[in-house]
Amino acid sequence: MHSELDNIYASATNKVADFVFDQKVAGVFNDMIRRSVPGYGQIINTIGDFASTYVTKNSTVYDLGCSLGAATLSIRRQIEQRQCKIVAVDNSKSMIERCSENLLAYVSDTDVELVCGDIRDIEFKNASMVVLNFTLQFLPIADRDTLINKIYQGMLPGGILVISEKLRFDDETIQVLLDKHHLDFKRANGYSELEISQKRSALENVMRPDTLSHHQHRFEKCGFQHFNVWFQCFNFASMVAIK
Repeated sequence: MHSELDNIYASATNKVADFVFDQKVAGVFNDMIRRSVPGYGQIINTIGDFASTYVTKNSTVYDLGCSLGAATLSIRRQIEQRQCKIVAVDNSKSMIERCSENLLAYVSDTDVELVCGDIRDIEFKNASMVVLNFTLQFLPIADRDTLINKIYQGMLPGGILVISEKLRFDDETIQVLLDKHHLDFKRANGYSELEISQKRSALENVMRPDTLSHHQHRFEKCGFQHFNVWFQCFNFASMVAIK
């Protein structure tokens, strides 16, 4: 998936606007996320591997906050001949348009339904797999429990939910340590201090991470039988919950 180099925050501005997934971001998103999220490629590949194990015949897969379709493509490569459908949802028209182009580049017998809309409005049915890849953290905190419960109700027994998130930590020493190493990761990937600072300001009001224990409590409350972190690098983690 080709994208241009991310230099959205390279020029100083008096007031940094809240981060939005607009056309500008969609154009550089692939570069932005790989330079900002440690282990992103590994997470995308493993989502496909989980799909090959958990997606059952004639079931539905939901990719919520699908952006450019990286997780959808990874899943689709692994579930040929299963007569499944993938429902890929994003509320950004620019993301959905680019996702559509990316999907057309690969031939597959698995139907993908692209939905430009709010993931909170989706009806979940017959789901063997649901993916929330760095999506839940952008929802208002009050809506997160409701969404996870709704997903759980629409999942088949044995279905898997994969959720990747930036984490926050109750332990301030750990928070400072992992924040520092994440910033070093971004610097090593070519981001300047100005870009790091301005992007942080842009995300401040729109991305509110939970703690790991908060995630676990939410899944247990909904009824998920199994939960664990399968990947973590600094303050980024990917988790699985199985019904």
